[in-house]
Amino acid sequence: MNITQINYDVIDSTNSEAIRQAKLGAVEGVCIVARRQTAGRGRQGRSWVSEKDSGLYFSIVLRPKLDPQFLPLITLMAGVAVHDTLLELGLKPDVKWVNDVHVNGKKISGILAETADTPTGTAVIVGIGINVRNANLPPELADIATSIEDEGIMTTPGGVAVILTKYLSYFYEILVSHDGPAAIRDEWRKRSSYHSGKMVRAVSNCETIEGTTDGIEANGALRVIDENGALHVIQAGEVEVLRTT
Repeated sequence: MNITQINYDVIDSTNSEAIRQAKLGAVEGVCIVARRQTAGRGRQGRSWVSEKDSGLYFSIVLRPKLDPQFLPLITLMAGVAVHDTLLELGLKPDVKWVNDVHVNGKKISGILAETADTPTGTAVIVGIGINVRNANLPPELADIATSIEDEGIMTTPGGVAVILTKYLSYFYEILVSHDGPAAIRDEWRKRSSYHSGKMVRAVSNCETIEGTTDGIEANGALRVIDENGALHVIQAGEVEVLRTT
């Protein structure tokens, strides 16, 4: 995949601009990067703090030739790419199902994948936010979020982007190849402590389920076995670790 980067000083949302570009005919690999976002967003309408030059605010246009059932794996693929980006920088990340990456139990990156109907077919926009400096973290997030700087590594958003695009290209080509979905599920398994054996609470469709993770389905949905031995398949929702006492 050839990546063409379009840079903005300030923008409302890189995902919103990438969707606009896709509807105007942007080819796969067009990437929107901003120094600051005024309306950055995460999943379920949450805002994403986007102070100037304090994080990587990045969205890429993809036009995957995939069976639609496997489109959710794009989020997992992006998580693998972010993981390896942070690993190359010297950190020890963990991919949290379904769209976060943590370091030392704190969120350092979030991923938001959105689809858009365009004149040349469906596009998938993958937005990635990575906290680079601690200026991106208001005090109220200190206990649950971290940054590359907070973890003792000094770099720049541009430097992070160079590494990220390398891994995104690599793992995306795997995903869209023959047997790619299975390969990406395996790559995710290797990088995520959430894959199996983790006690979690999952909230999905207004239902709360507590149990132990038991791998993922073919489309990336999380399998959770409750205390009665019943299997629950979580297609979307919020998952948190249950602390043992």
